[in-house]
Amino acid sequence: MEQLKSKTAIVTGGGRGIGRAIVSDFVNEGADVTIFDKFFPDDFESWLKEINTIGRKVISKTVDITQTDATALAINETAQELGRIDILVNNAGITRDKLLLRMTEQDWDAVLNVNLKGAFNTIKGVTSIMAKQRYGKIINISSVVGLMGNAGQANYAASKAGLIGLSKSAAKELAGRNITVNCIAPGYVETEMTAHLTQEQRDAFLTVIPLKRPTNPAEIAGIVSFLASAKADYITGQVLPVDGGMVM
Repeated sequence: MEQLKSKTAIVTGGGRGIGRAIVSDFVNEGADVTIFDKFFPDDFESWLKEINTIGRKVISKTVDITQTDATALAINETAQELGRIDILVNNAGITRDKLLLRMTEQDWDAVLNVNLKGAFNTIKGVTSIMAKQRYGKIINISSVVGLMGNAGQANYAASKAGLIGLSKSAAKELAGRNITVNCIAPGYVETEMTAHLTQEQRDAFLTVIPLKRPTNPAEIAGIVSFLASAKADYITGQVLPVDGGMVM
């Protein structure tokens, strides 16, 4: 059964990694999707062509979500093209890892702008549309680092913790319009973002994960599809760690 049949979605950072897996899962569950991304990888067009053969509509827009006006314009265009916006997934994120003493203002601003301000811009942009519909699902991809902190990632941790606070506040504001807002906090996920880790760093992660393995983008995508579905209509303002038991 297609649990997202005839729904429409925006997925930020949908060109690769977790975002691409979310788009694929949404399409397989019956949704039409618009992908927002600033840069698309070399294999994106061939992947997009392939996924469009499934029978749902998937389009892409080059959007810098740190730019408020450009983001609002892209959201309004999407609403016109798809007819409505039922689901927003804030997945776009970057890292600029350094110890605090070596972290520059540019390192801090870049991460906070994409990971937190970008989510603010997209949530604000879809709110009036979803409020008129009296329906909406907003799912923000945070991180266990936002729950527990991590040395060398003060900017990333701050942005992901801020995303949790933003989600809970938005959930309280928007509940009266039948809009739910939730967070997923992945742990160690095998993506391009974690590919640079050394074997020593990987082993260190695995020692604190009770399930003794990383997760993968498809497992995260399945949880996102659940939260976007009618099965999660009574869930809002929550943070769901998907971390193999890392944070208990």
